[in-house]
Amino acid sequence: MSGLNLGSPGGSARSQELRHTWPEKSHHYALKKRGRRPHIQDTLKDESGLIKGSHGKSTVSVSSNGTELWKRPRCGVPDYPSQKGGTGSGSGYHPTAGAHGAHHRRKRFVLFGGRWDKTDLTYKIMRIPWQMNKEQVRQVLQEALKVWSDVTPLTFTEVTSGRADIVIDFTRYWHGDNLPFDGPGGILAHAFFPRTHREGDIHFDYDETWTVGNNMGTDLLQVAAHELGHVLGLQHSLVPGSIMSPYYSFSYPLRLSEDDMRGIQYLYGARTPPRPPPPPPPPPPPPPPERTPPPVYTETNEIEPAVPDPCQTSFDAVSVIRGELFFFKSGYVWRIRDGHLQPGYPAQASRHWRGIPDRIDATFEDKAGNIWFFQGNSYWVFDGERQITGPDTVQHLGLPVSDIQAALMWGEDKAQRTYFFKDGNYWRFNPQENRVDSSHPRGMHDWRGVPSHIDAAFQDKYGYAHFLSGKRYWKFDPVEVRALEGYPRYVGMDFFNCPMSLYH
Repeated sequence: MSGLNLGSPGGSARSQELRHTWPEKSHHYALKKRGRRPHIQDTLKDESGLIKGSHGKSTVSVSSNGTELWKRPRCGVPDYPSQKGGTGSGSGYHPTAGAHGAHHRRKRFVLFGGRWDKTDLTYKIMRIPWQMNKEQVRQVLQEALKVWSDVTPLTFTEVTSGRADIVIDFTRYWHGDNLPFDGPGGILAHAFFPRTHREGDIHFDYDETWTVGNNMGTDLLQVAAHELGHVLGLQHSLVPGSIMSPYYSFSYPLRLSEDDMRGIQYLYGARTPPRPPPPPPPPPPPPPPERTPPPVYTETNEIEPAVPDPCQTSFDAVSVIRGELFFFKSGYVWRIRDGHLQPGYPAQASRHWRGIPDRIDATFEDKAGNIWFFQGNSYWVFDGERQITGPDTVQHLGLPVSDIQAALMWGEDKAQRTYFFKDGNYWRFNPQENRVDSSHPRGMHDWRGVPSHIDAAFQDKYGYAHFLSGKRYWKFDPVEVRALEGYPRYVGMDFFNCPMSLYH
């Protein structure tokens, strides 16, 4: 879980310097998935049942209901129609019968018209997705770059400071280039061609579920390789199954098609095989054998902490983070999405948030998407997986107590507030002033039907607050302002599918 400012990451330094509007001819690439309102660069369906490109020419046939292709993830950049007169041409044509028996050649790979005037390029990684750590992202991008450098003289060198030719970033919503992302699904990424005002920029939508090597989400390697093709000067390919095809697909191992290879080599040429190195000198004779002492074995008492049983434990803290439910206990975290425990969990919480203590008292995600953790007299704030402050003392927030028992973001939109709970009292937190309101604390009797001692709290997507105490929880109605009838219920049964027999 990573990336600066989960709520609304801004663009890179280059993004913040270049906030002017797009030219009429857009020079970017945006990869889309299903289920979102069409992007401004999407192709349009005409009355003949064809998909129309930005120049108004029919390019791709679809089914009679006009929806078959819309169900497939695809790139949102317009598919430039084949140009006449050879502009942007290259190899990879195939003949089609023309008028009066003449033969015309339709281009397969398409060039945008720009290329880098050098072959040694630098790249920089700004922010990373929260599902991966920095090293995983670096390895994926190195593999995506290698796809192109293996067949061309291009070289790519990562830099961590100063300017870079290619700047890679994971951002959210409006991020400084007038091409906002739209949350999970929809637009996945966009990139900018050479010789444009933002050449070399690649932006990925931070809100996607990025994966590597599986089809559980959006595969970062597939999208990154496609993005890099655009950054190097390639438009979409007309050949299905190529990396530069406008349609997102999951295919391993990742390889360039012949059409991809011809396109990139038309721009930069083929890779010249290196001159073979001279043969190594013969090895020296082996030394005489030495007597090796027997190995010495020592015993240690270091024991891995046992993973708590979610059916038989209370939880230290619970929070909805980026639309998923996270349960914390004794240094471990359980991650639940759409009611299902995700593979690989429980896992150690420090795997995502390095530096937080093994046991936390409370956690919540604020309106900006920052994640707060509390333990004892201290608190930490993370932007995804990157720590941005802490440990600081809770007295900086105006709290007169330590060891708070729960934190809750509750309410709708502008009326949403943050509450801290301890020993039958609660405080309301003012994020604008970064302090609790002076009119608090107040007693738990305001939360009718909820016990005075609670261990954790969170709000679900329907607006109901949940209060956990021990192995049970209470569901709080925001309309009636009281706990619902039929509660408390057992956390293990409702969230971890534990058998009823454990509780009777």
